[in-house]
Amino acid sequence: MNTARRVLSSILIASLVFSGIAQAAPTALISTEQAAAAMQPAPRSEAHARLQAALDRDDLATMLQARGVSTDELRARVNALTDAEAQQMLTQIDQAPAGSSDVVGVLFTIFIILLVTDILGLTKVFPFTRSVR
Repeated sequence: MNTARRVLSSILIASLVFSGIAQAAPTALISTEQAAAAMQPAPRSEAHARLQAALDRDDLATMLQARGVSTDELRARVNALTDAEAQQMLTQIDQAPAGSSDVVGVLFTIFIILLVTDILGLTKVFPFTRSVR
């Protein structure tokens, strides 16, 4: 029985050693350039590149600094965005009005202000209102 155990353990050890050798992948040396390229972060999407390019604009940097926001902090936040989030942000920026105001909304606001001041008796612009004074 002792001999059978020795033979069985020898076969088991040999099979483990040979299976480890058969599965080992051949390795080759790599150059420093290849190692440096592997350590570089993966290229970001076009959305990230467009957001970073927007942060390079001088007028935007001046406005951000006036509000107490550093461009370095914003760059870190842009880098932390996923590709989908960066694309969503670009979509919102593209759909935002570029400094235009809604004329109807402004006129309606002025009308309401004048109407309220007429009712309070501070002005007399509209003949159809009665003052509370």
